[in-house]
Amino acid sequence: MSSKNKQRPASPELADTEQPFISHLVELRDRLLRSLLVVAVVFLVLMPFSNQLFTMLSGPLLVHLPKDRGMIAIEVASPFLIPFKLTLFLAVFISIPWLLYQAWSFIAPGLYRHERRLVLPLLVSSTLLFYTGAAFAYFVVFPLVFAFFTSTAPAGVSVMTDISRYLDFVLTLFFAFGAAFEVPIVTVLLVWTGVATREGLREKRPYVIVAAFVIGMLLTPPDVISQTLLAVPMWILFELGVFFSGWFVHQAESAAREAGHDDDYRPMSQAEMDDELDRIESGEKEQQ
Repeated sequence: MSSKNKQRPASPELADTEQPFISHLVELRDRLLRSLLVVAVVFLVLMPFSNQLFTMLSGPLLVHLPKDRGMIAIEVASPFLIPFKLTLFLAVFISIPWLLYQAWSFIAPGLYRHERRLVLPLLVSSTLLFYTGAAFAYFVVFPLVFAFFTSTAPAGVSVMTDISRYLDFVLTLFFAFGAAFEVPIVTVLLVWTGVATREGLREKRPYVIVAAFVIGMLLTPPDVISQTLLAVPMWILFELGVFFSGWFVHQAESAAREAGHDDDYRPMSQAEMDDELDRIESGEKEQQ
């Protein structure tokens, strides 16, 4: 056999780098499959009750409609597809803690111990805040918004909402309020990572208030009630995030000190990184 046909043996360094990468991909695949399995199980459990679930979801609107009126289905397959779609979204919504746990289990081994102690509370609190935002939308925002919309209908106009458009409307509000209630987490992360300071955020308070009302205008229906009900909680949650960010940063510094990290540590500049790379390359050439 000629030397051209001989395969060159892989270097040990290359084998060491490929194996962890493949193992990470396998673990990622396993955790994705576990996540999909749980979502599928929850979906199958809820599927027999899909019509009842949609009736519960439409309750805040139906209570403001006359007794002889209800919702309509314009498309032929809507009576089946819309409850099916709602059940699928609800299965994902219920499975969020398990999905976040799988994501946490995948990334936690790559974090320092003091980082794990601080990131885990953020994951738990972000989940609770998202659920709180969705509950706030259902129990507070929906009754007020639907009461406003049905009361402003002109005389002779029958309010009969299509079930497909209604589902899209309420899912948008659920997402908007769930995401808006994550403002404290975003504020804490901005201060923790050094992108902003507590003093700087307090100075930008007027801009934050204006931005909250702009976001409320974009994410909610074109009425003052829903816009205000989204903007005011965002502002209050921003203030809470600024308040708790000081405690969180203090805990991060204490945890880093306990872990033996230098408080005066700072990232390397670009020039320092270039010098370090040149030094490593020169050392490799000398060894050769």
